[in-house]
Amino acid sequence: MTEPELKSAEALKGKRGLRRLINATRYSWQGIRAGFENEAAFREECLLAIILIPLALLLPVTLLEKVILINSVLFLLLTEILNSAIEAVVDRIGMEVHPLAGRAKDMGSAAVLFALIMGLVAWGFIALPAVFALF
Repeated sequence: MTEPELKSAEALKGKRGLRRLINATRYSWQGIRAGFENEAAFREECLLAIILIPLALLLPVTLLEKVILINSVLFLLLTEILNSAIEAVVDRIGMEVHPLAGRAKDMGSAAVLFALIMGLVAWGFIALPAVFALF
């Protein structure tokens, strides 16, 4: 009996160059759409991003502060979509209650909480003083 031939990850992906970039972009959009269609929290955070990102651009703060504000919002979206991916994988494995499954889901949720806190800190220290300075 012979061993099956092992293929590299590159060979399994099968595409290179521009075709690979196009496929990767399509997969990313499919992931964003799946998050939007299946996760209420992601939809709410997208709505928040639609409001906060333009606001960050309009605030009378430095370019670096604008970048920090925008990145804090994008980091929340990134964390939420990773949390949703973790939950999907855990649910795919099985719906029975298991301590490791609960731990994985709780840790993903904690990551979202930290991202929210980071965003609140950034917006609290940068945006609030800028808004109050306008009045």
